[in-house]
Formats: sequence, structure tokens, C-alpha cells
Amino acid sequence: MDLERVVAHDAVGISDEEREAAVLAPVITRNDDHSLLFTKRADHLGEHPGQMSFPGGGREPSDDGLEATALREANEEIGLRPAEADIVGRLDDIRTVTSYSVRPFVGHVPDREYVPDEREVAEIAVLDIGDLTDLDNYESERRDHPHYGDIRLHFFHVDGYTVWGATARILVQLLELSTDWQMPEEVDRTVDPDADFPV
Repeated sequence: MDLERVVAHDAVGISDEEREAAVLAPVITRNDDHSLLFTKRADHLGEHPGQMSFPGGGREPSDDGLEATALREANEEIGLRPAEADIVGRLDDIRTVTSYSVRPFVGHVPDREYVPDEREVAEIAVLDIGDLTDLDNYESERRDHPHYGDIRLHFFHVDGYTVWGATARILVQLLELSTDWQMPEEVDRTVDPDADFPV
């Protein structure tokens, strides 16, 4: 995993959504290999319960910018101290179905034990980049979304977890910038708008 292209990336912003949010994609180096830290959202949360995500959340009026939002939320959700994160760059903002623009930041974090805030986080998962870039662990589907029209959904299945939705969209760009992984040109299937998700 080489983050130089993330450092140099001229990220595209979004400024016309109702609400702003930010996430941190935490990169961990372990035995000369790289992994990404994800949280599994608590089942009782109103938005995206049980889904895999990067630490993050909505911007508060007291936040001094969206990077501060990402670091504050990571501190609240997993106990990452802001000074421990070495932010190297950001990815393109994305839109979510909950009317947020989400700004993803990428940063190195220490390889240590993190403690989930059980009010928001059910579990912390550290997934190896080698497994995330293994095409045997990836699938995608195309469906007609009621808000965004024709969309492609990505699913990464690693260690019993499935990363999909907005987090998978962020992950696709991160992997394409920092590894030799490329999203396959062809989708695995096209499904009806109301088809069940494979998770």
C-alpha cells in the first residue's frame, strides 16, 4: 500500500447537500503489511445499523473544519487520540442516501488495541489490504436507485465481514489510488431495485 497518490490527489468536494460529515480511513502497519480499521455500527442506531464503516459522523458547530470532525468522531467511537493520527490526505466527497456529503480522510494510526464506544460501535475490525484487494473477495451489482438512478454497489467480503454501501464506495477509490487493485469493468449481476442485498 503506497499512499503517495492519496497525498497528491486533488479531491473533489460537495457543497450542496443538507448536512456535512467526515470519516477517517485509518491505516495500520503490522509486520510490514497494511490493514484498514473499520467499525461495525451498533444494531440500535437509526442510520445504517450493523453496517461496516470507517470511524466518523456528522459535523458539529464546534468542529474547526471537517478534518476535526473526523478526528473527534474517531476519538469518540474507538478512543483514537487526535494526536495519534497522521493525516496524509483526503478522497473525493461522496453523497449518501441520508442527504449527507461525506468527506473521507486517510491517515496512519498506531497498531494498538482500540476500545469501541458501545453506544455507537458494536465491534472493531482490522482487515488486511491483501484480503481487501483479492478479487475473490469482491463482487458488485447494478441496480436502479430511486434517488440516484443507475448505480453500482460494491461488496468486499473479508473475515466474515462485508463492507458495502458508502464505505465501499470510499474503499474503492482508496484501493485504486494506493494499490494496484482496479475495479473490474463488468458487474457480477444486474438486479431489480427492490432486490435483497447480499449481506
